[in-house]
Amino acid sequence: MSDLSSITADAASASPPVARPVRWVLRASDAVLAVERLALGGLMTLLVLLILLNVVTRYAGLPLYWVDEASVYSVVWLTFVGASIMTRLRLDFAVGLLTEQLPAKLAKAAKVIATGGVLVFGLAMIAMCWLWMDPVGITSFNFDAKEYAAQSFNFLYTERTQTLEWPMWVLQLIMPLFACTLSLHALANLLEDLDLAPRRAYPEFHVGNAESVN
Repeated sequence: MSDLSSITADAASASPPVARPVRWVLRASDAVLAVERLALGGLMTLLVLLILLNVVTRYAGLPLYWVDEASVYSVVWLTFVGASIMTRLRLDFAVGLLTEQLPAKLAKAAKVIATGGVLVFGLAMIAMCWLWMDPVGITSFNFDAKEYAAQSFNFLYTERTQTLEWPMWVLQLIMPLFACTLSLHALANLLEDLDLAPRRAYPEFHVGNAESVN
C-alpha cells in the first residue's frame, strides 16, 4: 500500500505545473460552462412551458400568437448555448477518416490544427459581431437608434419582433455572446491539446465518451 502511495506521489510530482495564465483560461471556461449549464436547463424548461401553453390555448380556442415567436427565439438561444457547451465538452462533430490512419504525433498535430481553427472562427465571429452591432457607432449618436440608422443604414437597433414587439438587438445578443464563449472554450481546448494542462472531465453533464464523436 505504501509502495502504491509513493508511486502516485511520484507521478503527481512528475507532472509539469500548469502556468498561471493557463489556469486563468481554464477557470474562466469552467465558470462560463457552469453558467451555460444553468442557462441550458432554464431555456429547455421555458421551451417546454411555451409549447404546453401553445397546445392548451389552441385547444381552448384562445391561441396566443406571441407564443410561437417566443418558442422560435427560445430554440435559437438554446441552439447557440448548446453549441458552446458541446465545444468545451468536445462533442462537436468531426470526421476521423484521415486522422485515424495517421501516426500518433501527426494525429495530435491535426487535432491541434482543428482546435485552432475553431478558435480562429470564434475570433472572426467576434470581429464580425463588433462590426455588425457597432457599439462605438451607436454610442456616438447617444443611443438614438433612428438617427444612427439614418446615417449608417444599419437598422439593427430600430427593428422589433412581429408579435412580441421586443427589440431585435436584445434577442440577437446571443450571437456576440456565443462568439465570446466559443472562443474561450476553444482556447481552453487548445491549451489542453498542447499539453499545457491536463484534460478536464465534466461528469455533471452526464454525456457519453466524447472521443466517440471527436
